[in-house]
Amino acid sequence: MVNSVVLVGRAGQDPEMKYFESGKVKTTFSIAVNRWDYKTKEETTDWFNIELWDKLAEISGEYVKKGKQVAIDGKLASSKWTDASGSQRERFFIRATNLRLLSGGKVQE
Repeated sequence: MVNSVVLVGRAGQDPEMKYFESGKVKTTFSIAVNRWDYKTKEETTDWFNIELWDKLAEISGEYVKKGKQVAIDGKLASSKWTDASGSQRERFFIRATNLRLLSGGKVQE
């Protein structure tokens, strides 16, 4: 079995860092990945939520900025919970294992 994801896109916002009492660090941000839609004959954008931990989280928190092009290697992961109304909820995201900062592109400040 294989669970492997490789994405190249642009950061949709500056990363959000969260520090835990245990000393762990988690950073999250989204990336936009453009692709050609053969049905509509237009370029379309897919959005992916990215989660990074520990040293990789610290690096991304410092160097990734909105609009910056990045390459992500990771795994598809999910999180399940019960919301305030009692409904079961689930979200999918990419848990990154590698991050590459790519040159080019306008970085929004």
